[in-house]
Amino acid sequence: MSDLERYFHSNQGRLIHKWMHFFDVYDRHFARYRGKEVVILEIGVFQGGSLQMWKNYFGDKARIYGIDINPRCKELEEDRIKIFTGSQSDRAFLRKVKSELPPIDILIDDGGHTMRQQIVSFEELYDAVKPDGVYLCEDLHTSYWLQYGGGDRRPGTFIEYSKRLIDKLNAWHSEERSLQVDGFTRSAASIHFYDSIAVIEKQPRSAPEHRKTGTPSFPDPPIKSRGLWGKFKLGGLRTTNKVLRALGMPSVIWR
Repeated sequence: MSDLERYFHSNQGRLIHKWMHFFDVYDRHFARYRGKEVVILEIGVFQGGSLQMWKNYFGDKARIYGIDINPRCKELEEDRIKIFTGSQSDRAFLRKVKSELPPIDILIDDGGHTMRQQIVSFEELYDAVKPDGVYLCEDLHTSYWLQYGGGDRRPGTFIEYSKRLIDKLNAWHSEERSLQVDGFTRSAASIHFYDSIAVIEKQPRSAPEHRKTGTPSFPDPPIKSRGLWGKFKLGGLRTTNKVLRALGMPSVIWR
């Protein structure tokens, strides 16, 4: 059991509401920051219990910020905890908050959980996270709940939005103009999906390279696509798969 989960079970202070499997995810991605000077932004203050949990977990060097639409949350401010009041779907508000914050090590989106809130928050605040920081969005099960604007494979949910981030992560390998390297490609090292959580680990990246070391065990087999017929066959395969892609049909590989 992680220290975070132990804190949760022994908590007699402000209310905390968490899914129990979240604690291992937190510890896996946050443990390296313990005892260090760390800046944390949590969207969704609720009753203030999780802010106290982070304060306890990360230690005396942590600076913790919260965002909540409820003005009463401002009452929860104390040493090393500051609260901003506003809506996480308000781009102007988020930009103002961003201008007043130091670079963020860890951003936790535990806000209103609607599709617009999650997407707008990511679009406005991802670049406020340090180049080696962590962006975590939780309670993604709302992407499947109709009352939050969700639904299985429904366009516009955060789950569907984040699937596109997987494409962007791999954009160095794209052969199509519809998928190009962008700022996300150059800044995200990995995306981790768990039940109801997505975690993006940031790290500056350049185009990946591959190398070979050692000596061959046996000669490479002849490449069948060489020669005029091979080039024609390869070109036909590319054209066929391009058409099938446009029609939304599975690809075909000739062997």
